[in-house]
Amino acid sequence: MNEEERKIYNIPIAYRKMENLHIVFWLFKDIAWCMFWEPLGIAMIIPTLTISFIIAWRTRHIISELCHNLAISVWIMANSFWMCSEFFHVDNNIVAGTITVKHLAMIPFITGILILAYYYFIYKPRHKEDPATL
Repeated sequence: MNEEERKIYNIPIAYRKMENLHIVFWLFKDIAWCMFWEPLGIAMIIPTLTISFIIAWRTRHIISELCHNLAISVWIMANSFWMCSEFFHVDNNIVAGTITVKHLAMIPFITGILILAYYYFIYKPRHKEDPATL
């Protein structure tokens, strides 16, 4: 095993517990969306999104983690907006031309892509020596 293969990335147990809880909330949100359980789906937005921002904040000193966690946060925002647009039956309402309310979820989806594009195409190539640029 070479030195690169022996590198270990440690996550504090408190962070891991929060990440695991985050997954539980996220699954409940998406199950509620699938089953059209509006109150549960809407209620799960708050803990899911809150924990995703806390995770991003806690990892802010590791740019690779921060960028990926911010992308996850905006993904949850996009999913939550899309879910709510379906719950309130406005998803197919026209905003302009052929753009519907549901299409507005593309704004946070694209924001996530832009965050990751910054990391992979700008930050990471300029910081090759940094072991935290995974």
